[in-house]
Amino acid sequence: MMISDFKENFGGDDEIAFTMQGSAGLIRLTRPKALNALTHKMVQAMERALLHWADDPQVKAVIVEGEGRAFCAGGDVVAAYHAGRNGAPAYDFFQDEYRLNRLIGSYKKPYIALLDGITMGGGAGMSVHGSHRIVTENTLFAMPESGIGFFTDVGGSAFLPALPDKFGFYLGLTGSAIRWGDCLQSGIATHALKAEQLAELRERLIGGETPDDILLSMQSDAPDWEMPEQDRALIARCCTAESVEQVLEQFSDAGEAGNEKAAAIAELLGKRSPTSLKAIFTLFQDAEAFIRANKELSYSARLDRQMQIEYALAEILLQGHDFYAGVGAVLIDKTGNPVWSPATLTQVQLPDFLKS
Repeated sequence: MMISDFKENFGGDDEIAFTMQGSAGLIRLTRPKALNALTHKMVQAMERALLHWADDPQVKAVIVEGEGRAFCAGGDVVAAYHAGRNGAPAYDFFQDEYRLNRLIGSYKKPYIALLDGITMGGGAGMSVHGSHRIVTENTLFAMPESGIGFFTDVGGSAFLPALPDKFGFYLGLTGSAIRWGDCLQSGIATHALKAEQLAELRERLIGGETPDDILLSMQSDAPDWEMPEQDRALIARCCTAESVEQVLEQFSDAGEAGNEKAAAIAELLGKRSPTSLKAIFTLFQDAEAFIRANKELSYSARLDRQMQIEYALAEILLQGHDFYAGVGAVLIDKTGNPVWSPATLTQVQLPDFLKS
């Protein structure tokens, strides 16, 4: 049987491609040299496509994937850096990106993201909120914003605080990268397949089969945690705290007592932006309490609340110092040694809406 295949033009030029094949709408990020980092026009084009396909009865599912070795390495923060340096902070980009995240979180059709490669920051925002998140042995997942003077945005505060045993707090504060087993076992991913199986998954979705039926028939042995149980217990113990200062103190104490993993985490946290650490921890504390008190709420309702808070915080940090110091040192000059201001946690003043 011949399956129809035609390209759709929702904008985005050569940075993102949209194709209708059989029963599926396919979105492919096509900036492999930039690790498929999201530009503003990619975000806008993707929103147009999802809104159009939501009302198209031929489209039974949407598939999102990246070209090359990355799914999506994040938003184009270099462009945001230059915009801010030129006196026009990238408010519109973040507003549109967050609206896309919310659309994905409330999408009524199966939204299947193939995280076959590097998935960071904005790449998490365009995958984790969807119904099906497929990881492979090539997946490398991180929310590295604390290392560039920002915070775990794109809805990070909706899903990371909900992960078991404070694992999401660890990911958000440290920016550490994890592989497919940790993604699956923590709940970031819904399914794991070998990269060689993705072609079959794609073809069966195009043929009109439902994703749950396909994945049930294809799922083999699920990868286990890569992070050892004792390290996860350490994280749960040290990230259970009243303040980020206490988190750092508990990792430092455990490190001084001979725990090498704790010492490494404490050293890593010491290099992160104090403003980022304090903002992320406070944001996650609030989100965790909200989730606990509102268990009846749908995920999309929770995401909607968090995105409003995140945008208010993004506006403030885009006017501050650390985002530009971090992006400049890590991605522009590539010295890897940003100078943070304020330089210590005790000096950080949070905006009123984040204060306990």
